[in-house]
Amino acid sequence: MSESLNTISWLLEHTKSLGADAADAVIFETTDVSCSQRLGKPEGMERSENKALGLRAFIGSQQAIVSTTDILKGSLSELAQRVISMARAAPADTDSTLAPEEQLTREFKELDLYDKTEPDMDWLSEQCKIAEDTARSTAGITNSEGADAYYGLSRISLAVHNGQSLSFAQSYQSSHFSLSVSVLAGTGTGMERDYEFSSARHRRDLASAESIGAEAAKRALRRLNPRKAATGKVPVIFDTRISRSLVGVLSGAISGSSVARGSTFLKDSLGQQIFHESITITDDPHRKAGLGSKPFDAEGVQNGKRNFIEKGILTSWMMDVRSANKLGLTSTGHASRGVASPPSPSPTNLYMQNGTHTLAELIADIKNGFYVTETFGMGINTITGDYSQGAAGYWIENGELAYPVSEITIAGHLKDMFKDITPANDLSFRYATNAPSLRLESMTVAGT
Repeated sequence: MSESLNTISWLLEHTKSLGADAADAVIFETTDVSCSQRLGKPEGMERSENKALGLRAFIGSQQAIVSTTDILKGSLSELAQRVISMARAAPADTDSTLAPEEQLTREFKELDLYDKTEPDMDWLSEQCKIAEDTARSTAGITNSEGADAYYGLSRISLAVHNGQSLSFAQSYQSSHFSLSVSVLAGTGTGMERDYEFSSARHRRDLASAESIGAEAAKRALRRLNPRKAATGKVPVIFDTRISRSLVGVLSGAISGSSVARGSTFLKDSLGQQIFHESITITDDPHRKAGLGSKPFDAEGVQNGKRNFIEKGILTSWMMDVRSANKLGLTSTGHASRGVASPPSPSPTNLYMQNGTHTLAELIADIKNGFYVTETFGMGINTITGDYSQGAAGYWIENGELAYPVSEITIAGHLKDMFKDITPANDLSFRYATNAPSLRLESMTVAGT
């Protein structure tokens, strides 16, 4: 057993001896290394190493949570006394419990999350230099917002004490590499910016710095001389950078916490068809080297691949133990947590599965439409389902991208939008939440 697991196992036994009926504890150990460059000059280099612990104790149906970065035994003894005092004063919450024994993870898959080769600062700095220099050397690129390279290592240790014994004690570690660059094209008030990035668990899977720089430059140049679009209802294509946001909205709308509060527009939609029958949306915590992968959830519950949307039908809520208890159901193994807050539902590797059409085929029959590459604003209301976002991208004419457009607003209602989606077959796993390009047959586009 690792040092961290030994620490929290001891802490749970000590907390039990002070009067807790049950308890769990988590330790997060992180190393973060980053560097940045702008206009050919280094802007910053940082390295941080942190360790933080969270302790949750139950006395009957009362619970309390405390956290610390001081992991010495003397300090932890005081922490245990504090959490017991707080739990005794806390209001009762019969829905907050540990996971039942039969739901705890007993089989652990190898997920290939950890790259043993930590990069040095020189390598990170060189990646920044190559990415930015490649972008800036492209004709028409006139300025830069800079390049950033990052390496992170994390280790998560979780232990659960059911009141009689330690019922769960496991840990896992993961690495994370990323590289990004953002540049500007044009001059004066006609300048436009865009970016490119890559993110992966392993250094070998990171896109080359040259390709990232070249793509950022290409995207910025394509956005020069944007026009306005006429107001009306037209077909809209969501680029893969943006399409994933609709899947993210779905995850929030089917969160067990939101459903239990009645604060989601999908609260009465379980078992109903909310997408076209061709659509399947999957969450897979065991995807090899996935950016959201984990061998167990934050309560130790067994997780696994699950289709939340199956042939367009909403099959399940996304739940942790508390939200499942409130709904009279069983956790789906989607608890996440920090050290200072209770678990709550969250997706892992959530994605919409591929459709059967290419992106070119989805665009081909559109006489006038909007291809969205960027959205901004806070206009998504998951309580009412209303959707309104500022947007930029390209106008579609006669089946082709004709010219860039900006200062556009797109609007609709999420229920209508979900039913209106046709996915392309260009799914790639660049984020923890992903989707292929999406076509929506009709949205309100407000421009001039």
